[in-house]
Amino acid sequence: METASKYSPRQIENQWYDYWMKHNFFASKPDERTPYTIVIPPPNVTGVLHMGHMLNNTIQDVLIRKARLQGFNACWVPGTDHASIATEAKVVAKLKEQGISKSDLSREEFLAHAWEWKNEYGGVILEQLKKLGCSCDWDRTAFTMDPTLSDSVIKVFVDLFNKGLIYRGNRMVNWDPEALTTLSDEEVIYEEKQGLLYYISYQVAGSDQKLTIATTRPETIFGDTAICVHPEDERFMHLHAKKAIVPLCGREIPIIADPYVDMEFGTGCLKVTPAHDLNDKALGEKHHLESIDIFNPNATLNSFGMGYEGMDRFDARKKVSKDLEALNFLVKTEQHLNKVGTSERTKAVIEPRLSDQWFLKMETLAQPALKAVLEDKEVKLFPKKFENTYRHWMENIRDWNISRQLWWGQQIPAFYFGDGREDFVVAENIDTALILAKEKSGNSSLTSQDLRQDEDALDTWFSSWLWPMSVFNGILEPDNEEINYYYPTNDLVTGPDILFFWVARMVVAGYEFRGEKPFSNVYFTGLVRDAQRRKMSKSLGNSPDALKLIEDYGADGVRVGLLLSSAAGNDLMFDEALCQQGKNFANKIWNGFRLIQSWEVADIPQPEAAKKAIEWYTALFNKTVLEIEDDFSKYRISDALMATYKLLWEHYSSWLLELIKPHYQQSVDRTTKAQVIALMENNLRILHLFMPFLSEDIWQQISERSPEEALIVNHWPDR
Repeated sequence: METASKYSPRQIENQWYDYWMKHNFFASKPDERTPYTIVIPPPNVTGVLHMGHMLNNTIQDVLIRKARLQGFNACWVPGTDHASIATEAKVVAKLKEQGISKSDLSREEFLAHAWEWKNEYGGVILEQLKKLGCSCDWDRTAFTMDPTLSDSVIKVFVDLFNKGLIYRGNRMVNWDPEALTTLSDEEVIYEEKQGLLYYISYQVAGSDQKLTIATTRPETIFGDTAICVHPEDERFMHLHAKKAIVPLCGREIPIIADPYVDMEFGTGCLKVTPAHDLNDKALGEKHHLESIDIFNPNATLNSFGMGYEGMDRFDARKKVSKDLEALNFLVKTEQHLNKVGTSERTKAVIEPRLSDQWFLKMETLAQPALKAVLEDKEVKLFPKKFENTYRHWMENIRDWNISRQLWWGQQIPAFYFGDGREDFVVAENIDTALILAKEKSGNSSLTSQDLRQDEDALDTWFSSWLWPMSVFNGILEPDNEEINYYYPTNDLVTGPDILFFWVARMVVAGYEFRGEKPFSNVYFTGLVRDAQRRKMSKSLGNSPDALKLIEDYGADGVRVGLLLSSAAGNDLMFDEALCQQGKNFANKIWNGFRLIQSWEVADIPQPEAAKKAIEWYTALFNKTVLEIEDDFSKYRISDALMATYKLLWEHYSSWLLELIKPHYQQSVDRTTKAQVIALMENNLRILHLFMPFLSEDIWQQISERSPEEALIVNHWPDR
């Protein structure tokens, strides 16, 4: 095979990827070998490839290719997450463009549109991963709403409910007024924002006296149902059990006393709005106060907002403050730095809201998962520093709000047969639900038409926490061949931002549903930042087009560029120059191979200098492989690449080839050429992890190979 004069990644990448796919080199089935399993952190089905995905999946591909060369039965399961909030928002937006409102559709009609959207756009990111060289077992591609995975979620819900761990409760929740759904506490990001503190005076009923309260949210006065003071605050003792008048609406509310109020803070008076603040709700329950919800689901004011009905909460805030000032109720305003909760998904300011929701009790469930990481070390976190974060989350765990006011997702398997709070049953299907409902109600004449299923869907994470089990059908068929062979998986590669959302919950689920860990090691990548240390994002316009990078530098060049500066758990300062460095590295290796190929061979004795050079490099190679294996054992992937880079660039290309190359217009001895090609083949075995396309191409050019002799399924270097 003639070697091209210039390395052109664009020409060879599709060729070799198609070759690997044609010969099923990525596929895995249980056999007598030891398995090595990775499950992909399923990207959102709405997603396209970005720098974080590129880094994360490059690392997974490096690990899976190494395991394959080491003789393990390597299985990398790909797939996508249905991403309830993000996908529903995309579908709603698309329907809006067509003049269709979600509210005009039935659930079935909306879901038909959602599946249509998923089928059209949902596979984009997985196709893009192929361009990066990812060697996933594509026949195993899973989706969190596939029938098997959905049925697994429903089975788990019913199981946990029957164990008394899932309950329905009226609780103060985090409401996303843009996505129109609740969020778990972990999906709320608190940001410091500059705002105003409004001092408002309330008239004491039947008196000339006024009380002043301070609030950051004057629009919520319409939901006030009390003013609270400390029982020992001498300033207000004479007002206990009296009433105050809420400005603008003229409603009388009680003045209550409770030690919850800090006498030294602010004015010593607190407005109590039980429907819109968690602490106020507790006060309201203690003092039997009315709870008035003043907001519509989209955070506009409802009829309790009187003349402000229909106004957005922030517009209402401005109008209410102006009206309070005009009527002399506004005493003053002050600048105030406030922590504001925002939705991790939509970035909207969340609204505390009283709502009937489904919750999972987490405290008992968390104990085996806490012990597995921190005491037994059954699950190891790399870098180790993340153990402290894990400990903090798990020791302070709260009940998980698992219901979402969405249609895209697994519908909660609760069936209502009456109007009472307890008039429901939980079952995997309506036939079983009907049997249970007849028993519970004592009404044998009930039919399935008398049952209505809960409208809410389950939180997406309630699906993905089963991922390492459900992709092998380990929930529905807990003793099947695949789950017994591939589970527990080996390595999980993910970002630290979902340590609790996903990683910790998978550990919880593993011990609850299979009595063992879901994986042995978790490797946390850093965030990809730009050279100015800013997180890459669309809004900043600092995130390069991932596919354009591959086009410009080749997949191998981009993989090397990403890994060169990606120390474990530390953020990666991405610079496109690193991809150029990767491309230059590819050219260096290519040109070294061309040089060897150009040498004419003669039957002459091997020079002593060449013999010693070969011995020197062989020893150095063996020493470097030991270093690389040590780096991998510590998940120092960047260091392993750096050792490979230095070995091949400096020692092989710059020194060895110079030491053994024949003089101008002279031939090389047959022994030296054979030995240097054997060393090149060993080089390619370790390079393959990082630069799979280039290494396979050169490997195949060295000599004619059968598919069974392809580099991807060859073996790790013998030492």
